Amino acid sequence: MDILLIGYGKMGKTIEEIALERGHRIIEKIDVHNQDLLNQLEVSSIDAAIEFSQPEAAFENIKTCIDRGIKIISGTTGWLDKRSMIETLCREKQGTFFYASNFSIGVNLFFRLNNFLAELITDYGQYGASLEEIHHTEKKDAPSGTAITLAEGIIDHSRRIKKWEKGKSEYPDVLGIESYREGKVPGTHVVRYKSGVDQIEIRHEAFSRKGFALGAVLVAEWIGNHSGMLTMDDFLGF
Repeated sequence: MDILLIGYGKMGKTIEEIALERGHRIIEKIDVHNQDLLNQLEVSSIDAAIEFSQPEAAFENIKTCIDRGIKIISGTTGWLDKRSMIETLCREKQGTFFYASNFSIGVNLFFRLNNFLAELITDYGQYGASLEEIHHTEKKDAPSGTAITLAEGIIDHSRRIKKWEKGKSEYPDVLGIESYREGKVPGTHVVRYKSGVDQIEIRHEAFSRKGFALGAVLVAEWIGNHSGMLTMDDFLGF
């Protein structure tokens, strides 16, 4: 298949490597130096666009693809305050927009485990919930999109937690998310439930970007026969 890469940082380069290994073709790479090219490419030559850019660029990148009828897969975080506008445009244009805060198969299984644990523990008020995430210093947004997805899962599946906030929380109905940025470290997310006598913890640690990049390429292979607004739940059959 013919893939358009939007964003050519470390993740974009890893996606390119895996796509080529799987027999696909990268028809063009869009970054800050050739942004205008996105409006000039021949749409019929693009099977799917994979977008891992920067928060300040993601909205326009996605909007342009939907306007031009390009199936777009995005993993950029930090722009989701405008997500409802993209979803409205996607419906109006009958486009295809796939978003995931994390394309790793392991992380998405972790999301499901997180939801189950939140529902299981909701009646046991002695357990206070907290969330911690650690990333490399180049990651600009905090909390991470993955941490926010975990927090939203806890809120949706717990009758006690009503919202989340950055940093430690002093309130039992508010989930605190502590974010740390440290050198060259793997992405790590930890959900904890702590009582006066014990602690329950679930944890996901990524060893490299390859798990995320492979997931994005697998979605690109899958998306050809699908349309509308899609997520990893659709892809994984949840």
